[in-house]
Amino acid sequence: MGAARAVGPGSNLPPPGIYDESVMSYADTHPLQRTAMARYRHSLWLLTTRDLKVRYSTSALGYVWSVLDPLVMAGIYWFVFTQVFQRPVGTEPYIVFLLSALLPWMWFNGAVSDSTRAFLKDAKLVRSTMIPRTIWVNRIVLSKGIEFLLALPVLALFAIVFGAQVGWQLVLFPLAIALQAILTAGVALIVAPLVVFFRDLERAVKLILRFLFYASPIIYGVTNLPPELHLWAAFNPLTGIFGLYRSGFFPDELDWFNVAIAAVMSVAILAIGLLVFRGSVRQVLKEI
Repeated sequence: MGAARAVGPGSNLPPPGIYDESVMSYADTHPLQRTAMARYRHSLWLLTTRDLKVRYSTSALGYVWSVLDPLVMAGIYWFVFTQVFQRPVGTEPYIVFLLSALLPWMWFNGAVSDSTRAFLKDAKLVRSTMIPRTIWVNRIVLSKGIEFLLALPVLALFAIVFGAQVGWQLVLFPLAIALQAILTAGVALIVAPLVVFFRDLERAVKLILRFLFYASPIIYGVTNLPPELHLWAAFNPLTGIFGLYRSGFFPDELDWFNVAIAAVMSVAILAIGLLVFRGSVRQVLKEI
């Protein structure tokens, strides 16, 4: 009975149950009380949103630029191949065929290109903060991925306007996004630390990306290649990934052999990226 009177109206103690709920609320919201994975996601999201805000706040058009760049490129290639040369490349409607690979390419290209400055751009923050160093690379992959997702309504609009047929393969779109995220993160984790040691690698990466653009089925399809090159094209993981993106509108672009090769290579590249990153991160902190 004494204990019951101690929590009465005149007592400083809260009624039964309130204290436990307040502790749980604090544990759920205070960063130091989160699990390691929750803290990682929280820090990753904060840095990603910071990048997006800075990128869009310094531009009058903001989000429009993330859509305008691939649209201009798609317009140029559409005009060259359909109006100037009138050469059958890809599948009609060609503008949808182009955008369904060009938009994900912009994600890959932008993330890998920006990863060359992942440590050098924010060197002081990288050295002074205790967050996992992979966040400085993964925030670039995530921010570019968000820009890609924000550009998808443009693809949907062109598909509607030009009458592209939608098939059940459209449900494979999330699989393509997942594989590309794995691949892009793996390549970025390799590139980011190596550029710190070999500064010329930054220019080399840009040249490699330029070559890879034409070596990947973006402005053309795998079926446009000579038969003897089909097997070699499969060992470019972007071939299988772009085929997944396109299969929702162009079912013939889906090749499960290419997808399987892309999945295996993406996971392998991510594993190599993690090994390279973990083996070099201490030396990177000394160099920057």
